[in-house]
Amino acid sequence: MSRSKLSELRVDLPLLPTTAVGSLPKPEALLKARADFARGNISHEELREAERAAVKWWIRKQEELGLDVLVDGEMYRSDMVAYFAEHLSGFEGGGLVRSYGNRYYHKPIIVGEVIPGDPITVEWWSYAQGLTARPVKGVLTGPYTLMDWSFNEFYPSRREACLALAAAVRQEAEGLIGAGCKIVQIDEPAISARPEELALAIEAMKIVTSDLPAYFITHICYGDFESIYPKMLDLGVDNFDLEMSNSRAGLLPLFRKTPFTKDISYGVVDVHSHLVEGPAVAEERLRHGLEVLPLQNVWVDPDCGLKTRTVEEAIAKLKSVVQAAKALRGYGGQISTPTRSSFSP
Repeated sequence: MSRSKLSELRVDLPLLPTTAVGSLPKPEALLKARADFARGNISHEELREAERAAVKWWIRKQEELGLDVLVDGEMYRSDMVAYFAEHLSGFEGGGLVRSYGNRYYHKPIIVGEVIPGDPITVEWWSYAQGLTARPVKGVLTGPYTLMDWSFNEFYPSRREACLALAAAVRQEAEGLIGAGCKIVQIDEPAISARPEELALAIEAMKIVTSDLPAYFITHICYGDFESIYPKMLDLGVDNFDLEMSNSRAGLLPLFRKTPFTKDISYGVVDVHSHLVEGPAVAEERLRHGLEVLPLQNVWVDPDCGLKTRTVEEAIAKLKSVVQAAKALRGYGGQISTPTRSSFSP
């Protein structure tokens, strides 16, 4: 079904399309520019030029690596939630809270009605797409995660806050599609952490994606999938981007019990490890997944965004992603039984 949708959108992709999830590490020159900007040593325009240079560098690098669907790498974002909150009315900045490990973000506060305004990502997407003939994904943070990872001091309930944000995210998706974007990813990592609110997340996603002419992906990771599968398949998207390596393919038994009915972007490298998995390891992990999942429904990518890795680690991991996909495209579904060693530390 999703292959036909891509065909209708005139997006021609090979078997086992490869992509990055969204964020990529910022090159050293951009890190220096951000530090200089924070100290008041360069102007906003100079910072913006550094961000544009970093986007261009990553587009060229993804082309060199052979990825099929590219991303802008989010060179202009500090955090997936705070960035959107900074550009939506109704929010104000909050203090630092810990997200995971030693990572912190400024948790925004909803203090008024969320009203969509000017496009947030459309200019960046258009710039990135203008640099390449390959499709570039638009990547947005979803309404449920925006709500769940913010403080709410305005709306009477979490549901009302979530649905207000869904309208704002839909407007952004409409802007991307209007600019020519055909593949839109809605990141919803918070969904798997609160199974009791899955129905709300499904309701909000329907507001975002219904009747829009694009191929939609949602990225979900690191949560209680046993409690939300298979009901999560009701989310109104074509493709689920899931972390499969860090969980040691722990979702496959669920898929054996209840078949996965949509496309899947299958993570074959762990983004939370400095260890760079070679192509053979990534290929073996992919083979393991293809024992359960139909070849024509599988995309190949890292588990999650690579922004926490070094540039060199990210490039090496993406290289393994591409080589694993290329190695198995010729098999036409004839996948042999893998060993379990691909999940060894």
